[in-house]
Amino acid sequence: QVQLVESGGGSVQSGGSLRLSCAASGYTSIIYSMGWFRQAPGKEREGVALIDRDGRIIYADSVKGRFTISRDNAKNMLYLQMNSLKPEDTAMYYCAADPSVRFYALGHPLKADFRYWGQGTQVAVSS
Repeated sequence: QVQLVESGGGSVQSGGSLRLSCAASGYTSIIYSMGWFRQAPGKEREGVALIDRDGRIIYADSVKGRFTISRDNAKNMLYLQMNSLKPEDTAMYYCAADPSVRFYALGHPLKADFRYWGQGTQVAVSS
């Protein structure tokens, strides 16, 4: 089993920045792909950014150029640096991990089904 705990959410004004962190514990050696997803009230969950163990990365179009995903395999940490935040970025952000997802080979990589999920951290951006 893998446990994921997110931190770093909060309330910021439009244009501000936040850095989300996700700490993985348990059987972390099995993790191949990790990612950040978000869900706003009344909306479906959407993939924000994914990264695999070899460093391949994909971003949702809505966050390209503003968000940066990174991963420290030695520390079992996942990060999401969010700059130039907009009110539409307001959502609960979730960290996810999976031992077998090869998202770069999928037709819709940001819709990949990850096995392990954190509890989420709230991000609120005011205008």
